Amino acid sequence: MAVPRSRVLDLLKVQCRIFNTTYNPQALRMGTRILHERLKGDAVAEYYPPRIGTIKQLRLLYPDYEVRDEKEDEWLEHMQIARSRGKAPPKKKRTAAESKKFTKKR
Repeated sequence: MAVPRSRVLDLLKVQCRIFNTTYNPQALRMGTRILHERLKGDAVAEYYPPRIGTIKQLRLLYPDYEVRDEKEDEWLEHMQIARSRGKAPPKKKRTAAESKKFTKKR
């Protein structure tokens, strides 16, 4: 003799309440298993050694040596050319006297 589906679902509902699991009678993919897992980011980050790859970090590690950054040199040259043509961004105003915003015109 077969047990009615409603009784099985009631039993499943009570079981889920007791064991603190998700009631999912249609067996839909909900992603709750992944959400309950521990986060792996810290463990993965600790596995790899710290990266020393930027020119700035190399300059801090070896202050006695001259470390050149070709991209920075190109950018500085580009900005110098732009400044000579009058196309560079304006310099920041350091004081209120230099700023046009604080000077009143009458």
